[in-house]
Amino acid sequence: MLFLASSTNVWEDFIFMVLKYIFMKEIKSRKKSGFFKKVFVKICRILGYELIDQSSLEFPVSNKKSDDTLSVPGAKSFSLGVGEFPITRKVQGIDIIVKTCTSVQLVTQNKKRIFEKEKSEYTFRSLQSLYKSALDLKKKFPKIFIQFTIIDIGSEENSKNKLISFVKDFPAKFIDLDKKKIDIEPVTINKNNEIIERNMAKTMKSIYESFDQGQKCKDLVYFVEDDYIHKTESLAEMVFAYEKFSSIFERELFMLSTDYPYLYKKMENSKILVGEKYHWRTVKESLLTFLTSNQMLAKYEKKLFDMAKNESNPFEKNLHEIFDKELCFSPLPSLSIHCSNVNSVFGLSPNTDIKKLWDDNKI
Repeated sequence: MLFLASSTNVWEDFIFMVLKYIFMKEIKSRKKSGFFKKVFVKICRILGYELIDQSSLEFPVSNKKSDDTLSVPGAKSFSLGVGEFPITRKVQGIDIIVKTCTSVQLVTQNKKRIFEKEKSEYTFRSLQSLYKSALDLKKKFPKIFIQFTIIDIGSEENSKNKLISFVKDFPAKFIDLDKKKIDIEPVTINKNNEIIERNMAKTMKSIYESFDQGQKCKDLVYFVEDDYIHKTESLAEMVFAYEKFSSIFERELFMLSTDYPYLYKKMENSKILVGEKYHWRTVKESLLTFLTSNQMLAKYEKKLFDMAKNESNPFEKNLHEIFDKELCFSPLPSLSIHCSNVNSVFGLSPNTDIKKLWDDNKI
């Protein structure tokens, strides 16, 4: 039997019930049933309805199955069991700004990362995963504009030549901070370690440049550090969720790709929302891999640039203060893994097949 998949309008419900009544009355035989089913599907397609065949969990109007992507980019969000929600905040484009450095393992630590490889391996796999995810995003959002910006500082020359090759199928630019002068002198916290302090200063310059580049973007901006390996569906899931949640709350947002383990150390209330294929929860903290809009960057320009110029403890203190005022969502389960040390509370996301994600992005 066919059922209306969703409706939020009383008149639409009434019209549908009339159509359904007529449809059921007309069915006298299997032969007639097939004929009237086709007619009914065509009528619903014209009126913009979606139907679900309860016997097979198929959607005859859109010719989709229940495990397909059911939402329509820029038009409507649809989840089985939850229903349809109209999209009022259409995403036009996304700039992916990746900060890279293939020569420094961990900026403030002398520890090894999971899998204990050279730093370049994490950088390359991160870019590889982002490229695959961008292809998936373009497939699901055919009209979206996607651009990569790679901001590098301190990488070996042979690595620099390789970085841009990972995203060659998209508009991309490479910024070499070893050659570009940035007129800031970051103020770092004294760590009694000159090497760590120097690495931190370089990192802060890279962060500053990423925010500067972000100011020039026209819609969504995804800031990514080069030790995050993404699932193929990551970017599409984030954009689907951004369109839906921004439309629901009628405001711009922040979104993460990583479900950080340290956020489970505190017993804090969260709002749980349904995205396309993942659930999302509100959080009040993150690291520096996050997605937001150009409007948010303009709104918090001073606070973000101050974070890049003056080191705080924790480093993301300014960002957390922003999250006290704005909505930030984290995926359940994680859409990416942060390749830190295995014992780090900022690293390995729970209930995620980390080894598979690592192997799937082998260079």
